[in-house]
Amino acid sequence: MGSDGTSGADRPEGKHMHAVDPATLQVIGKPWRKVDARSRVTGQTRFADDLKLPRMLFCKLLRSTVAHARIVSVDTSAAEALPGVHAVLRGEELPNTFGILPVSQDEHTLCYDKVRFIGDPVVAIAAVDEDTAWDACRLVKVEYEKLDVVTDVFEAAKQEDNRIHDYGRGGNLHRQEHLEFGDMDAGFAESDLVREDVFFFEGNTHLPMEEHSTLAFRDPDGKVTVMSSTQTPHYLHKALSKVLVDHVPAHKIRVIACPNGGGFGGKSDPFNHEIAAAALSIKTGRPVKITLTREEVFQTHRGRHPVLMKSRIGVTKTGRIKALDFETHLDGGAYGSYGTASTFYTGALQTVTYPVENYHFRGARWFTNKAPCGPKRGHGTPQPRFGLEVQLDKIAVELGINPAVLRRQNLVDAHSLTANWMRIGSMGLGTCIDKVVEGSGFLERWGKQPYGKGIGIACSSYLSGAGLPIYWNAMPHSGVQLKLDRSGLVTVFCGSTDIGQGSNSILAYIVAEVFGLEPQDLRIVTSDTDLTPVDLGSYSSRVTVMTGNAALQAAERAREMIVGPVADKLEVPKGRLTFAGGRVFDCEDPERGMSFAEAVQIAEAKLGTLGTTGSYRPPRAAARFKGGGVGPSPSYSYTAAIVEVDVDPETGIYKVPKIWVAHDIGRALNPALVVGQVEGSVYMGLGEAMMEEMSYRGNRFGVHKIPSMLEYKTPTSMEMPEVVTWIVEDPDPNGPFGAKEAGQGPLLPIMPAVANAVYDAVGVRVDEVPVTPEKVFDAMQKKARGQEGRYGPNELPSIEWPEPRRVRTPWQGGTGVEVEREATEARS
Repeated sequence: MGSDGTSGADRPEGKHMHAVDPATLQVIGKPWRKVDARSRVTGQTRFADDLKLPRMLFCKLLRSTVAHARIVSVDTSAAEALPGVHAVLRGEELPNTFGILPVSQDEHTLCYDKVRFIGDPVVAIAAVDEDTAWDACRLVKVEYEKLDVVTDVFEAAKQEDNRIHDYGRGGNLHRQEHLEFGDMDAGFAESDLVREDVFFFEGNTHLPMEEHSTLAFRDPDGKVTVMSSTQTPHYLHKALSKVLVDHVPAHKIRVIACPNGGGFGGKSDPFNHEIAAAALSIKTGRPVKITLTREEVFQTHRGRHPVLMKSRIGVTKTGRIKALDFETHLDGGAYGSYGTASTFYTGALQTVTYPVENYHFRGARWFTNKAPCGPKRGHGTPQPRFGLEVQLDKIAVELGINPAVLRRQNLVDAHSLTANWMRIGSMGLGTCIDKVVEGSGFLERWGKQPYGKGIGIACSSYLSGAGLPIYWNAMPHSGVQLKLDRSGLVTVFCGSTDIGQGSNSILAYIVAEVFGLEPQDLRIVTSDTDLTPVDLGSYSSRVTVMTGNAALQAAERAREMIVGPVADKLEVPKGRLTFAGGRVFDCEDPERGMSFAEAVQIAEAKLGTLGTTGSYRPPRAAARFKGGGVGPSPSYSYTAAIVEVDVDPETGIYKVPKIWVAHDIGRALNPALVVGQVEGSVYMGLGEAMMEEMSYRGNRFGVHKIPSMLEYKTPTSMEMPEVVTWIVEDPDPNGPFGAKEAGQGPLLPIMPAVANAVYDAVGVRVDEVPVTPEKVFDAMQKKARGQEGRYGPNELPSIEWPEPRRVRTPWQGGTGVEVEREATEARS
């Protein structure tokens, strides 16, 4: 048993971990193409909407046209009589609820008692084609008893008697968390400067190129197969098993996650349409396919939570954070989704970038009659990161310290514990800051450029995989199986899903490195609950570290199976055998050896059919209190970004000509893919910073204002600036070959860096995202009138907070187990 509470079986044996000499690596660190690149660019990759089966029916969902109402009656007789309609499914036929988290099982496949947002599905119809299914939907008559609409967190707090759900913390309060670490009074008393600021981060959506799509069919033996564009096949399987329990047992449900045409977190929930397609295939005995329209994706988006937040911070004259009191209010939309985790995430990672000596977090998530919110790239962390990084910029100005210097001299220590018991591994943020500061000339340019030209800095950190599974258990978070064929082919079986980030290729690179093969010579089989071991899904940037470690363990075990028989055959010590160039040979006499295929044949002749498994569980979290399970990670990545802006002083319209970004990846398994992920994050962050927002019409209707790609503004290639990217390598002992995440962390600093650059350019603060030209202009007008040059919120909803759970910090004699009883109760 290791010091972190995990057994040796949870980890690779260590031969190819972070301490490996880079000069010996043959695959890792090289810019190989993705293993599926050619099939994707030639159109051979089959996404969910490309799938077709004989006798296939098409499904459409009749969705609510009102935001909040009781369902009085549903008449489907005319729809059922329409020629070409094969089945009509109503909500009462599938009464079991589902949801991604065990504490928020609040969704029905189809609503039959109440609708909670415009777009809530009421009836599902399977017909011979999409047009007939749409026509049948229009024939359904639904009578609603309208209820008052809850439009935002302020209305949610006021309308306590107009409850959207009957569960939660009372009224429309879904979740409320209150944690305190250390002595806040002492921290503020020791501070030389105390500030309080209010910020708002508007919600936005994922905007993948591919809409959601699902094909379900039941075979003659009664097995139901669901092929879907999902990021979490394992959790979709759990939801299907729960809802369809009266129709098909769990072992007769198979989920295949198709290649995703973009996910970004938006395909992490189990969705109504996936379950409806499966139920209709059972009902009709025929394959049933559904593909959502772009408008439906907007209506049901599960995107970024709008978050209203207040931060009270106390710092020393050098900017060290003595006390941080952070309060967040999340507009969760109509359902729970990942909301409990999202609430914790708005507070959990505030301490892992800069040391916070005393920390107080209050978080509330509210139900509203809008599209339910969930995880989007960065899940719950971009909003508070925006607030803290802008506030630090204000502090730097007040203290007369360059913002880059303030950050550089106040970094959390590597291999330390934070106030809220997060365990820090490797930490390369200092180098990241040095790279972007030197590259941009920040020290010479900040505060010294002509009016209208500005430069801003921000930093961030992010998880390399969540520390706990969604459904708490003692089983591995990721598993890999290897099959070694006598032809020399190695097949890798894993349940992870490639959502465009290249996780299939990462599996190939890791296994190929161990065996001395080329990645394209391996076969990768993923995302099939019948064929592959469980992987919890593509979220929280977990795949490289968790699936990678499982693959590394399986490969090392298989390598050991080959080494013994081959060493006997060659009559050399096992330690002298090298795997490289598709051969196994004596490193002291390379001519003595054989092809990899021959080596497998020799091992198979002696040992029998060759196959191994590998699995991974993250280290046990240091935090042992209720809520301490959100935020721990095997390792954290770090990013520093500097943004340059040109602002028109007459209108507030601004452009971003250049961005410098450096990312601490641990070790880049493929530098080309890392740069792609970093710059993709920069692009998405720029869209959120400048223009993206989910808007709704009026205070009484809950109607989506911009449900199309024509109206929802996002950057095009014309708005994309020049990006200078540095990969910072500081290998982490928890990652395969020292790797950490690159898919989400680089997004986080872009939004605050834009806001900070606007301040440097024209001297006004926009404490909201997006930082639109209208808001910049408004703040400049206020400043011209002698008022505070600021645009942003000033108040939060009035709410009564319970007593906080108080936990002592590690350096104040704490143990991290003060409320272990509560944690045990929560797990049970």
